Amino acid sequence: MTDAVNISSRVRLARNLREYPFPDRMSDAQKAEVIEKVKAAVLNLSKKLLFVNLSELSELDLVSMVERHLISPEFADKQSGRALAVSEDESVSIMINEEDHLRIQVILPGLCVEEAYRIAEEIESELSLYLNFAFDRNLGYLTQCPTNLGTGMRASVMMHLCAMSETRTVPRIATNLQKLGIAIRGTYGEGTDATSSLYQLSNQVTLGISEAAAVENIRNIALQLSETEKLTRENLMQSMEYQDKISRSMGILLTARLISYNEAVRLLSNVRLGICEGIIDNVSIDTVDKLIVSIQPASLMRREGRKLSPQERDKVRAELIKSTLR
Repeated sequence: MTDAVNISSRVRLARNLREYPFPDRMSDAQKAEVIEKVKAAVLNLSKKLLFVNLSELSELDLVSMVERHLISPEFADKQSGRALAVSEDESVSIMINEEDHLRIQVILPGLCVEEAYRIAEEIESELSLYLNFAFDRNLGYLTQCPTNLGTGMRASVMMHLCAMSETRTVPRIATNLQKLGIAIRGTYGEGTDATSSLYQLSNQVTLGISEAAAVENIRNIALQLSETEKLTRENLMQSMEYQDKISRSMGILLTARLISYNEAVRLLSNVRLGICEGIIDNVSIDTVDKLIVSIQPASLMRREGRKLSPQERDKVRAELIKSTLR
């Protein structure tokens, strides 16, 4: 479901097999064993997933998957002894032998964090029939990083906070939310920038709280931030200068012959706001959201089927944006 503020919801469950050490202490043979055990379990899931070894993928494919949030940058860095199971629509993916033996991930459009959790929990429950997950009665699910102990769950919502970014209120709110065990980070998580004013809202606390409670917290805070963002947008839209900024952004995107990724996503962020506020009525939000993903460097080259120089990418990107927006 298209949402003016909430782009997507994601739930990730970290699980480890009791009979093996954590991935960074496993031998190559043990990694291969874990892959085969998980593969056999995945084949029995009611949801059909495609199973691939990372060593079979090109660097371009891997970076493109990072851009689409299917895998983490760390997972793409080292292909040996790692595998991925992914659904055809890419809403479900399982990273095998990343920081933990399994990282079960579900991504859905809009504010659907509860539904994403339901699907992830269902998959985890089915896998547990074939895999022996490491669990302690006091500590919960055992994970390589202590910050994931307990539920082993990270729930997040990708939000378009363009107005709050414009008014520089995000840092202040981030500081307040941190006290509640909630983080606002950049587009690709910790240490990254908020590309096109896209921010990840996620839980930091996994110990001493139930999965359902963590999911409800994230959903409630996302709703509150959405209301704040919408009110801030209303105030911004009173300015003719800001309305002009939106129209000029659309004009540049429709006429540019060369455009960098950073400039393109900044302008697309303005256009997305213009669509939500009724200033631009001939383009859909879905179109803009898909463009923001498809114009990223690796995704662009994967679409073209070849490596491109920076200038070639800027040219192809400009052409793709024009043809899509028209």
